[in-house]
Amino acid sequence: MAISLDLIDMKLLEELQTDADRSNVELARLVGLSAAATLHRVRRLKESGVVRSVVARLDPAIAGFPLQVYVAVTLERHGDAAYRRFRETIQAMPEVISADWVTGETDAMLMVVAREVAQLQRVLVRLSTRGGAARAMTSLRLEELKPASPLPVAPAG
Repeated sequence: MAISLDLIDMKLLEELQTDADRSNVELARLVGLSAAATLHRVRRLKESGVVRSVVARLDPAIAGFPLQVYVAVTLERHGDAAYRRFRETIQAMPEVISADWVTGETDAMLMVVAREVAQLQRVLVRLSTRGGAARAMTSLRLEELKPASPLPVAPAG
């Protein structure tokens, strides 16, 4: 559920999305509030779930994962038990760095990282044997065209 955000909240969110490593004092200066008021607002944004987490983004290739692969998965069966089985399987696989249920010809879209082709092959086998995938279509990620972007939180208009 969306919470009500004022202009200062939106500015805080923009700044946090740009560089979440900033000190609270610097954030306060950027949004024109006291450090205490800024800290209170940032805590509220975290507690409300608007800010899920603050993390470092790693470069997969430099971190030792030269293979980054999109995997479109179609499940063998559909229903609560099949969805739960698939979810539990991929959540236990550190190579699956993101996953979404999607519409269209496939059921889920995954981003998988691997150090080598043999590791990718093991992931694909696990998706079918443990996860219930009937089909897994892979697309090798060649180059990032646009990094994950901040949400456009500024008011519409």
